[in-house]
Amino acid sequence: MHTQTAPPPTAAKRPPTVRVAAWSAANPWKAMLAWAVFVAVCFGAGTAAGTHQVAFSDFWIGEAGDAETIALEHGLTAPAVERILITSPTGDLDPEAAAAAAADVTARMNALDEVADVAAPVTAASGDAVLLAVTMSMPAHEAGDHIDPLLETTAAVQEAHPGLDIAETGSKSISSELDDQLGTQLGQVERFTLPITLAILFIVFGSLLLAGVPLALAITSIIAALGAYALASHFFPDAGGAVTSVLAMIGMAVGVDYSLFYLKRVREERRRTGGLDPAAAIEHAAATAGRTIVTSGIAVIVSLAGLYLVDDVIFSSIATACIIVVAIAMISSLTVLPAMLAKIGRRIDGGRLLRRKTTAATPGEGRFWPALLRPSLRHPVATAVIGLAVIGGLALPALTMTTSVEGKETFPKSLGTIAAYDDLVAEFPAEGLSHSVVAQADDAAALAAAAAELEERTRGDALFAATDAPRVAVSDDGTAIRLELPIPYATSDPRAAESLALLRDDLVPDTVGQVPGVAYAVSGEPAYAKDYADHQSQRLFLVVGFVLLATVVMMLIAFRSLVFALLSMVLNLLSTLAAWGALALVFQHTWAEGLLHFDSPGFVGSRTPLMVFAILFGLSLDYQVFVMSRIREAALGGAAPREAIRQGIRSSASVVTSAAVIMMSVFVAFVFIDRIEMKQLGLALALGVLLDAVVVRVMLLPALMALVDRAGRWPRTWKSIEQRA
Repeated sequence: MHTQTAPPPTAAKRPPTVRVAAWSAANPWKAMLAWAVFVAVCFGAGTAAGTHQVAFSDFWIGEAGDAETIALEHGLTAPAVERILITSPTGDLDPEAAAAAAADVTARMNALDEVADVAAPVTAASGDAVLLAVTMSMPAHEAGDHIDPLLETTAAVQEAHPGLDIAETGSKSISSELDDQLGTQLGQVERFTLPITLAILFIVFGSLLLAGVPLALAITSIIAALGAYALASHFFPDAGGAVTSVLAMIGMAVGVDYSLFYLKRVREERRRTGGLDPAAAIEHAAATAGRTIVTSGIAVIVSLAGLYLVDDVIFSSIATACIIVVAIAMISSLTVLPAMLAKIGRRIDGGRLLRRKTTAATPGEGRFWPALLRPSLRHPVATAVIGLAVIGGLALPALTMTTSVEGKETFPKSLGTIAAYDDLVAEFPAEGLSHSVVAQADDAAALAAAAAELEERTRGDALFAATDAPRVAVSDDGTAIRLELPIPYATSDPRAAESLALLRDDLVPDTVGQVPGVAYAVSGEPAYAKDYADHQSQRLFLVVGFVLLATVVMMLIAFRSLVFALLSMVLNLLSTLAAWGALALVFQHTWAEGLLHFDSPGFVGSRTPLMVFAILFGLSLDYQVFVMSRIREAALGGAAPREAIRQGIRSSASVVTSAAVIMMSVFVAFVFIDRIEMKQLGLALALGVLLDAVVVRVMLLPALMALVDRAGRWPRTWKSIEQRA
């Protein structure tokens, strides 16, 4: 039994999606020109206005953030310091050659406006390395924009002394090189995925012209969204980083999804009616697919809004960017897409790739999907048990997930600044990470004495690195101090966390904490990593709870069934849980290091679980709305529950599968980016989409819906008049 679509409603009753589509189809050149102007205005205005970045202090979180606030108030913010390391390729450093190179570095760096001071050269205990610390002349949060002259000077000194290895490292030079590498590799991902996307769409439609339509709409939606996001950043500041990459990722996903769904529906209407006029077919599609696109877009936007609850500038930026691109992709599918399809006209039917033919009686039937769905509908209990076992088995390792913030030890060793940093801490252990104790009290003498006692109590402790003299900075009035306590361990090393706990729980309260009226806090990279990871963990369940509740409400409004709304929530969550489990299984162990070319950090990036949840849940919700809409439509058309399930999933299967394959190609490409966080994100999303398309949509959804029917919980509102009678 097949759904028979009613003729388009009368003009007085036509929903907005139909009225907009009808106007666009009747005035295609006007609609396409309006869209081109909209994209140009958005992008042009955004480019002219520029992107407004968040304040440096907006990244501060927890006790580490409190410490930086006290330091800022008293002029004790740590300056940006770059370190120049001089070594020999042979390992035996010539003291005279090293001294000459050090003098050259000093002279050239002192000539730069970006440099405030160059410290005297320091020779390592081994005698095989010489270190020069270069302090930059601007505030630390501005130094990244001025690092290039220092890097160019270091390169010039290296060229002048070819017999030595002269390398620069530091937080600003490392960030600069990381950003450059990430930008290059993201560009490679785009060049890799766009042809694949076009090829998949060509296979789906059998026409290069039709294949280009979803891709063109997705790309123009992304361009418009980038401009709109730049404008929005003046109200919701941009956190930078990979935000625009996430925008492009989501924009490609929903842009292709919505266009695919609409275009396939137009072709289906023409096949069903034996060649319905394209304009009429577009109106039919707008009445059904248009409504689904609006429902899906709003549901995804509401879900993404949950990221604001993280109370973190990075996730707020991601939420703003993704909401904008989803809204624009939704608008493009409802406005300019009908115009483009109207201009394509009867060519919309495309080719018949590999001689595949469909008939009006059995649109898209084939043998594959009916065979794949048969076990779910005939044996729903067994299918549901198997599907849940697969998902549950993959999700189980998520219980062991440990999160932390990326440190220098996880960055690509192929980068010169990272290699120099490793050599630096090997020769000068005290030049690596450090804890920063910041305190303020009115009694300057007592505060200074307490700081000295604290520093003394760390001497000789293996958890701290030895220094020649206390590294303490005092405010002009003496009422605030910043004490640096170096550690010889990486951020993710358990001993770094142990030394931090010792400071926060015992040493600082017993010394600085005893000064009357004191305010103190401990900062530094290990402290920031702990506080940030703790913050993410605390907010995770709040965000997940909000999104799940929002999903139930949206699906209840859309489909008028509490049972299926709850079922949708559970199904959308399953893919995420399995992806989380895969993260812990792969990246917290070493067995996949050779396969994916990474060194296991022993943890998952603290931002990754929420990123995976937000992106994967949004895509799953997108697919769920498409499938459920077709099932509901079949049921309202008179199909019995099992038949409605079969028709709905079969008629949407090619769209969901095509979109899933496209997204998997994008996500898999991220696995080859030389950043552990990107690898984690790419693998989790690729696996999540695969499971969602195969296990959840083909096995669990039909099986569980069949069980709902068996239990007599099929919605009354989904039953046709004939069935009710």
